[in-house]
Formats: sequence, structure tokens, C-alpha cells
Amino acid sequence: MDNANLCLAVAFGESPMMLNHQPSKRSQRLYFPLALCLTAAIYLFLPLTSQAQDEQDHSLVTRYEGSTIDQKRAEEFAQYTLATGVDGPNPTGETVEGRLTRIVYFNPADRSTLEIFTNYRKALEGAGLELIFRCELDACGPAFARSAWNRLNGLFATMDGDPRYLAGRLDHQGGQAYIALMVGKRRTQLDIVEVQAMEEDLVVADADALAQALDVTGKVSLYGIYFDTDKAVVKAESAPTLEQVAELLKKRPQLRLFVVGHTDMTGSFEHNRRLSTDRARAVVQTLVKDYGVSSQRLEGHGVGPLAPAATNATSSGRAKNRRVELVAR
Repeated sequence: MDNANLCLAVAFGESPMMLNHQPSKRSQRLYFPLALCLTAAIYLFLPLTSQAQDEQDHSLVTRYEGSTIDQKRAEEFAQYTLATGVDGPNPTGETVEGRLTRIVYFNPADRSTLEIFTNYRKALEGAGLELIFRCELDACGPAFARSAWNRLNGLFATMDGDPRYLAGRLDHQGGQAYIALMVGKRRTQLDIVEVQAMEEDLVVADADALAQALDVTGKVSLYGIYFDTDKAVVKAESAPTLEQVAELLKKRPQLRLFVVGHTDMTGSFEHNRRLSTDRARAVVQTLVKDYGVSSQRLEGHGVGPLAPAATNATSSGRAKNRRVELVAR
């Protein structure tokens, strides 16, 4: 197959393929990196497309050229059943845990499932993927039982027909990532589980503890405020922490705070700076609207990835960096 048809980039380790790399404005307009299928050590530069710049792709694996995103969701910590075999009509699997990202793409109409699947497979193997299981067409189970994949773990691209699937494990930024790839006639599903231990003891949900931290260091990190990936809408699960912040402000009527948003380094700096600012302001608005805090006592700002609390080289470190801080004014 002509290398010019490749569009899959796999970023791992300290490779120059890291998608967080920021080229010059001129090179952003002219070129984008592609991983060759045959080896992860050889790289080819082709004209940049708008899809290659799309920050919605996962930093580990980008889309096949010409594909468009149908849906995307992410969970910071989840259990996922990785399909590792087929028993008669049903897929079988094992449970893995970590940060889960699912992206569903619409395939380009003029490309076959074989071509799309082969490009992904070769690029992933070139990046060091340890293959756990692979099936294609009838080997993935009879057509009447394809809904069994959806029941197992939500993979529904099999129902589009012409199914091709692989599961594997890849070393990634000091840890491991499990990858499940399902290609069907109309859609491609990509599930990535970045293995990490569930972060514990990070949520400070006590007004007195918040006050003590502010007295000692002038700031306190909040890990109990939640947002969907790439969104700035405060989720309902944030209520316990927000209640304690409101209680803190009630107990200390003279206290005024900067609410500061922080992100990890995934994605462009400017995007993260805007996102962190939007999230900080969303927290301020929620405290004012839902908890009766005076807007004169709060001011929201975002610094993106500029003040990390831990390394961005591991998934657990990135989790610590995605936070909201209260800073005494």
C-alpha cells in the first residue's frame, strides 16, 4: 500500500511523534507527522489537514484520514471489559481499570474496512503494540450475534457489517494503555484505557481543612470538582466540595478568593489556557448562583498547564494537574 495513504500517528515514550509537540506556525500550515506502518522509527511528512490538527483525537492514536468524529466520551477512572476472545457466538473478555476514552469515527466512504484496519494495525504494531487478540469477519462471531459485542463493552461497529477487531497493550508515558479497535463498514470505534490506580485522598471536602490549608500556604487544591473531558460545565458530583467551599466563605465573611483553573499538558497551550479559565469561571458562577456567595468575593482565572502539581509524563500525574485551586486574596 502506498505510504501516502497512511494517516495514523501513534505517539509514545519520548518519540518525536508526540502530539503535544508544538511546531512553528509555518510548519503547522504545511506539514503533519505520520507514522509509517512498517516501523515506528521512520517518519513521513505530508501536507497538513484540518483533521490532523483536531484536538479531539486522543494523544496516543489519531484518526484515519478522512474520518470524522461521531461521538467521544471519557471517564477519569472506569472498569472496562476488554474483549480478548470469542466463545461460539459471544466475545469473552477481562476487566481492566483506568482512564477510559472512547471515540467513534465515521469512516470515509471510499475506503474499505480492510484498508482502514490494516493501517491502524501496522502503525500500532510499529509502535510496539503487544497483540492480545485479533479477529476479522466471521471469526468475530456470526452476524446474528454481533449485538453480543455491544452487550459486553459497548462496541457496536460490528453491527455495521464487515467487522475487524484487535485488542492489545502498549507501553505509554511510563505506564501501560490497553487499546481496543473495532472497524465496521460505516464506523470505527477506538477504546483506550490508560492504566492507573484510582486517585484517593485527593478530595478535601471539609471547610475547616480548607481554612487550615489557606492559613498555612495561602492556597488549597480542590479535586472534588468534576467536568466532562474538554468541557467547562460543573457536574452534579461536585456538590459536596462546593458545599464546603460555601461553608468556608460563610465562616469567614471577610475572606476573598481567586478561583484558579489548572489543566495537564495534553493539547495546545492556548486551548488549555482557555479551558482552565472557563472552568474557573464556571465554578465561580455555580457558587454565586447555587450557593448564594457574593460575586464580589470570588474571581476566576485560568493558567492552563503552567503550574503543574506533578509530572505530566504519567496518567496519575496528569490527574493531579487537572484541578481547581482556591487562592486567598
